[in-house]
Amino acid sequence: MTADDYCHNLAVQQGVDFRYSLLKLPLAQRQTLVAVHAFYLETARISQECRDPGVARTKLDWWRAELGRLFAGDPHHPITRALQPRLTTFNLPEEYFREILDGIAMDIDYDAYPSLTELTLYLHRHGSIPGLLAAEITGYQDRRATPRFAHEAGALLRLFDLLCAVRHHAQHGHFYLPEDEMQRFGVGPGDLLAAQTTDRVRQLFAFQAARIHEYYRRALDALPETDRYAQSHLLIRLELAMALLAEIAGEGYRLLEQQTRLTPLRKLWMAWRLLVREQRRYRQKVAA
Repeated sequence: MTADDYCHNLAVQQGVDFRYSLLKLPLAQRQTLVAVHAFYLETARISQECRDPGVARTKLDWWRAELGRLFAGDPHHPITRALQPRLTTFNLPEEYFREILDGIAMDIDYDAYPSLTELTLYLHRHGSIPGLLAAEITGYQDRRATPRFAHEAGALLRLFDLLCAVRHHAQHGHFYLPEDEMQRFGVGPGDLLAAQTTDRVRQLFAFQAARIHEYYRRALDALPETDRYAQSHLLIRLELAMALLAEIAGEGYRLLEQQTRLTPLRKLWMAWRLLVREQRRYRQKVAA
């Protein structure tokens, strides 16, 4: 198995949104996006699979050392071997990868966040940094506006993941909904472990969904017309997330009782439709 095969098997699983966001991308961009996403998924496993914080920190320290080897040109792991020849081609800074590891450390060290203020750093490391890496790989012209788009888009995707997995995280002792907001709606940690979505929990979830919509508005407002087609990878992921969020809202935010999903065929159709639309917009702009 090659290093690229290892990354592909980890990151491009059947049915995941990430898979459909790779449509029509050049091979080099696609393989690099897959390697970066595999790096995130592989390191995120540390906090998910290690119940002993000491063991988790030891594994995280190994990855910190591996980043040093990667940027010194001597990577050992299949993921870092896949990344190494692409670092300079796509301007992938070492500090971004270290920020991701700092985010993984937060999963080991913290099980709750008092308010959105404290959660914002987590969103930056787990969402915005991967978004910025993706933007670098697919390319852009506007050096100020498009990174703002990627920053907001990445944070949105992480917020959405946290909402969808709220019961799973609660079962493992992690509560990513800000504590002050839970208190405002009269929701305690035990309510998120129940297999029933009460009215109070539903209102809390709707409040989180409204925040996701606000991030979506800010992301699209920041994205300049010149970079829309180049950023189709992130746009597809946003489109799929917002479509699923609409389904969840339509079902009454029953996130504690069931998992709502979009079918693979619908995801493929939505991704292809967005690509066609953005390509048409791009060609019209070039022709104008």
